[in-house]
Amino acid sequence: MSHPRKNPNLIFILIDDMGWKDLGCYGSTYYETPNLDRLAAEGMRFTDAYAAAPVCSPTRASIMSGKYPAHVGMTNWIGGQTAGKLIDAPYIRQLPLQEKSVATALKEHGYRTWHVGKWHLGGREHYPDNHGFDVNIGGCSWGMPLNGFFSPYGIETLEEGPEGEYLTDRLTDEAIQLIRQHDGSKPFFLNLWHYAVHIPIQVCSELVERFAEKAKALGLDQLQAFVEGEVFPCEHKKHLRVQRRILQSDPAYAAMIYNLDWNIGRFIDALVETGQLDETVIVFTSDNGGLATAEGSPTCNSPLQEGKGWMYEGGVREPLIVRWPGVTEPGSVSEVPVTSPDFYPTLLDMAGLDLLPDQHADGVSFVPLLKGEENLDRDALFWHYPHYGNQGGTPGSSVREGDYKLIEFFEDGRLELYNLRTDLSEEHDIAQQQPERVERLRRKLHQWRDRIDAKIPEGNPAFSR
Repeated sequence: MSHPRKNPNLIFILIDDMGWKDLGCYGSTYYETPNLDRLAAEGMRFTDAYAAAPVCSPTRASIMSGKYPAHVGMTNWIGGQTAGKLIDAPYIRQLPLQEKSVATALKEHGYRTWHVGKWHLGGREHYPDNHGFDVNIGGCSWGMPLNGFFSPYGIETLEEGPEGEYLTDRLTDEAIQLIRQHDGSKPFFLNLWHYAVHIPIQVCSELVERFAEKAKALGLDQLQAFVEGEVFPCEHKKHLRVQRRILQSDPAYAAMIYNLDWNIGRFIDALVETGQLDETVIVFTSDNGGLATAEGSPTCNSPLQEGKGWMYEGGVREPLIVRWPGVTEPGSVSEVPVTSPDFYPTLLDMAGLDLLPDQHADGVSFVPLLKGEENLDRDALFWHYPHYGNQGGTPGSSVREGDYKLIEFFEDGRLELYNLRTDLSEEHDIAQQQPERVERLRRKLHQWRDRIDAKIPEGNPAFSR
């Protein structure tokens, strides 16, 4: 392997709502992702990588701060407010300026810092340019393209393109322009956070037709795609039922994934053409699980349980690919669990910089894994989502220690225990068979919540069902 550059360029690609099984290299047989599959073949693919929350803003805050969402105080997507049997726990609506972001830390050590795409971490005074980024293209308070994926977008930090221009194409063009204009005098950190593949599920009709034909050829159009489930537990959707997608067969979503992959391919081509690929680290991941139970339910995360907005694996387990030339063995795979707060110390470590443990207090650098080691010095991962998602999930917390995951549901205090190594689908709750493990993990979870002052939802006196 070639000798790694001391201060490599760092590219962090974050996709919105991409599920664990939305890539070919993660097992999808309907979606097509040749460029991302090639990226995995040239780097390390993580099987047990996690978002810190089952919805977007908390995970994004976690990546930027190196802390768990509950530690920052942002546990829900900004703007989310629901109630059911419980009242939503309070949360802050912006990434606090006193959190020293990973961009600020890199900028202080000579990195040029660019943000392109979705932000959703607060209003104007909390935009990327106030969190250490020299450039902000497309980052605003929006959690989705409110006017759709075709221009005119109405995004205040993105100059309008010609009518009908596609947002994923445009953001990729902007990122390519930044790297083409880069003079190489300093390393750069590019935060490329696409709005895709969040709803609305929109892409050019020709691509949709291509995947409609593929669905027909595979016989997917003849199979039942949805199972109607229970009534939503949150008040604002109590007139609706959960709609679970049980296979990947939506042509529009497949087309959106394909377009995203194509754009990442041409972005990597630009790194090759400018001679920067071999001195650049590429990290690719998602902010929460695929949307599988509501809002059109465009994807399916099977064999994982449920999806976005849920405490089960489908809500938080993500694709993660890291290409680090000269360091990471091409085609390697890691089964060690990692999570969103880990990116901050890992990026600093990659850049050869001193870590800032007081800031990224909940993160652990996984550079040892990228260098071929098989373990990290950490005994557990935690989640805290004291809210009702829009997708049917209910408020809860969870902890993963080794192969075991405990989930505590706040509505009724229910505790569920799963062995993820033997039961990836979380179909067999073994809490009653292992009461000692349940109690030990419950204690560990509660101690963690107390330590970071995690907010717990209270009963709703107005609830009637």
